[in-house]
Amino acid sequence: MRLAADASRAYPGNMKTFFSFLCGAAVVLGLTTLRGSNSESAHHVYELRLYHVHEGKMDALKARFGDHTDALFKRHNMKSIGYWSPEDAPALQNLFVYILEHPSRQKAEQNWAAFQADPEWQKVKAESEKNGPLIDHIDRYFMDPTSFSALN
Repeated sequence: MRLAADASRAYPGNMKTFFSFLCGAAVVLGLTTLRGSNSESAHHVYELRLYHVHEGKMDALKARFGDHTDALFKRHNMKSIGYWSPEDAPALQNLFVYILEHPSRQKAEQNWAAFQADPEWQKVKAESEKNGPLIDHIDRYFMDPTSFSALN
């Protein structure tokens, strides 16, 4: 699986919708975090993940997240802020978005390594992908709130 950082390749010609979606996700992140914010939250890092899902595999991916992945994230100190599905085509059929909160970028990398090595995750992933991979590629962005963000 490759990690792509160039979102413009994902949806050429539909960037306005794509960026509108990302802005909406950021607003929801801000509102969600404000409800549970404290003085430590300014030091946390947020991770935006966009999964580009193979055709016909979205339901299987959502089931894997709902039945297993979210609980495994918690086990590995990865706080889920939220999960989203776009409302508009074509992203509706092949884009799954979520945001995680981490104490730091270093902790994020450590937690991801532990998650990937978890035998339960490896079993769940193998079982869910017995008919082929669910994800084509992932876009991943680490984010810090701006100085004028409501998160500060």
